[in-house]
Amino acid sequence: MLIDSHCHLDRLDLTAHDGSLDNALNAARARGVGKFLCIGVDAANAPVVKQLAEQYEDVWCSVGIHPLDLSRNEATDLAWLLQALDHSRVVAIGETGLDYHYQPEMAEAQQASFRCHLQAARQTGKPVIIHTREARADTLELLREADLPQAGVLHCFTEDWDMARAALDMGYYISLSGIVTFRNAEALREVARRVPADRLLVETDSPYLAPVPHRGKPNEPQFVHEVAAALAQIRGESEETLWENTTANFHRLFPLAIN
Repeated sequence: MLIDSHCHLDRLDLTAHDGSLDNALNAARARGVGKFLCIGVDAANAPVVKQLAEQYEDVWCSVGIHPLDLSRNEATDLAWLLQALDHSRVVAIGETGLDYHYQPEMAEAQQASFRCHLQAARQTGKPVIIHTREARADTLELLREADLPQAGVLHCFTEDWDMARAALDMGYYISLSGIVTFRNAEALREVARRVPADRLLVETDSPYLAPVPHRGKPNEPQFVHEVAAALAQIRGESEETLWENTTANFHRLFPLAIN
């Protein structure tokens, strides 16, 4: 079984599937994808991802406030998070984190929100799903400050090996997306080669970042198959081994997503 550990099912372009999410999920299932983690990004879509997780037995979800959603969202507070997290299908917190590439002026607000999510993680014991871009030092500093025993995952990782190693040393997992197939991503492929087999996850981040040979088209969960195939080749291991390891890693990190 292969698991798409990070997808936005409520945002998929379903044109190729006659407008049907069922068809899109069935296309992924037909290619060996056995579970989907549907990610929350703001207060408005928290009920949506929960409903999808309730509707499909192989879909689980997270809730949180994406750092780039803070400018239009006032719901990033601990009380809201704890209430939103109190649901049997919510297995993780986020995505949360820091993104100084698009909104450097929001750094202080992003840090406050990130700390809030990390506090909720400590109180609930649920792992965090972390988005980080051009905020390496602050991301690592806040993770060290939180010192979470259950840690979490740096999703759609695009940073260098030094950051990956620092996160791994704190118990975090590294998740790789279709970016690893891009022509100019050799530095990321080097990270992919070095991440320990028991700390690697695979994702699509669909509908974004479709892997080669689908680059430039809407991404969807079935394309996690291409991401996994590329990673297996990069790491010099069989696809079966990569499937087995990343699935075991997912269940170890997200123990509530076992059914």
